[in-house]
Amino acid sequence: MNKFGGFGGANNMQAMMRQAQKMQEEAMRAKEELDNTIFEGTASGGLVKVEINGKFEMVGLHIDSSVVDSDDVEMLEDLIIAGFNDAKAKADEMKQSKLGALGGLI
Repeated sequence: MNKFGGFGGANNMQAMMRQAQKMQEEAMRAKEELDNTIFEGTASGGLVKVEINGKFEMVGLHIDSSVVDSDDVEMLEDLIIAGFNDAKAKADEMKQSKLGALGGLI
């Protein structure tokens, strides 16, 4: 008898290794797909829109001219931050649902 618990132990270990490798490959494909997905966040009823990819890089910013007020730049800054945070929350939610516990491993 070998250390793997019988005649089929080595085959079972190889099957488990292949399954683990397959799961890792699937998780990497899902992560790559998510990294390339664009998530849109909005603020002030859609007057500010922020687009980020799954790597949390901002790839687009759209600001309606009605929220541009040179006397209140701070409000516009807050709206941009709120839009980014909304997009990030959507990306986080999608990553969690697609990758689950594996998300932290890749």
